[in-house]
Amino acid sequence: MLLVMDVGNTTTMIGVYEGVRRLAEWRLSTAQARTVDEYAVLIQGLFGLAGIEVKSIDAIVISSVVPPLNPVLEEMARTHFGRQALFIEPGVKTGMPVLTDNPHEVGADRIVNGVAAYARFGGPVIVIDFGTATTFDVISARGEYLGGAIAPGLGVSAEALFARAARLPWVAFRKPPRVIGRNTVHSMQSGLYFGYAGLVEGIVQRVRAELGESARVVATGGLSQVLAGELPFVDEFDPSLTLEGLRLVYNKNL
Repeated sequence: MLLVMDVGNTTTMIGVYEGVRRLAEWRLSTAQARTVDEYAVLIQGLFGLAGIEVKSIDAIVISSVVPPLNPVLEEMARTHFGRQALFIEPGVKTGMPVLTDNPHEVGADRIVNGVAAYARFGGPVIVIDFGTATTFDVISARGEYLGGAIAPGLGVSAEALFARAARLPWVAFRKPPRVIGRNTVHSMQSGLYFGYAGLVEGIVQRVRAELGESARVVATGGLSQVLAGELPFVDEFDPSLTLEGLRLVYNKNL
């Protein structure tokens, strides 16, 4: 069995595969203060709930955008699973040429998402990942990573508004009854909800215009479903896209 981990700034996704079948997946908060043993206890506890034996894990693959956690997870894999983890980093085979100015600075999760999206849809394809930041990644018809865009995430945008505007209250992020808010709460929800939907749609339209051809769109990330009703141009919502990409990249490095 294959253990896959995607370590983001806010959330860590974990999955277990048996061949091409995903047996289980979980989401944990990313905490840099956790020790090797704490991560092991958490993961082994989840395994127990799912009826998965620790000794059944044959390999581990990790993508991470939190470098301080890499040695912690590397040690956890070695001491608690008896495995050498494969980290998605320069030199790892992905099968996807990266055509940016500096390929080394592209986040591992973005490449992994591109690999998964291209394997499923072909190209060109646009991947939108709703996380701490919202990233837009563009894959060409030939399976090349062309680059993309990075915007503040939904949560970051909302927190900035609440923190910087002293007279505005904290509000839940949800679709208001109408665009024209008739009170402060609905006005803020309108700006956050419809404003963010407009940001996403605007970037996708501009990417398609720059490509000069139509491109399929797949959305992922824990917040991808929040705006689902306002993004009719998205062909598929797949919160587990990154896990699938990790499985595919691992198989390319056997």
